[in-house]
Amino acid sequence: MKTYSAKPADIEHKWCLIDAEDLVLGRLATIVAMRLRGKHKPMFTPHMDCGDHVVIVNAEKVRLTGNKITDKMYYHHTGHPGGIKERSAQQILSGRFPERIIEKAVERMVPRGPLGRDVMRKLHVYAGAEHPHGAQQPEALDVGAMNVKNKRSF
Repeated sequence: MKTYSAKPADIEHKWCLIDAEDLVLGRLATIVAMRLRGKHKPMFTPHMDCGDHVVIVNAEKVRLTGNKITDKMYYHHTGHPGGIKERSAQQILSGRFPERIIEKAVERMVPRGPLGRDVMRKLHVYAGAEHPHGAQQPEALDVGAMNVKNKRSF
């Protein structure tokens, strides 16, 4: 029996919509990374981009468990000597671009390199409830109903 390897013509990219309100960040990121990569499909091929497009809305309402909202730090460097900067997760969520916290969590779960960059182009994250992808007719994916631990309300 020969091993199946998907060809580019065999791959179909669907669109799914996820509402991130009250979802736990890490659990959401693992499900999104799996969908983007295509590992939920039976025709998954490791060297091909066979994942779906994922639209995430209400990114500003995502939850973190424990004390991570204040203790989790995100670092970046300005490029100048001694220019390392840090921001807490709470500062990012209440700041100008709260969708970056989900983008970073998912980015760190996909492969590095050309395949990972192709996969990340299919992630569309929006802070509010509105998104411009209505023409693609994304099907809603209820992540909170998959597992009780995925949804957290404080």
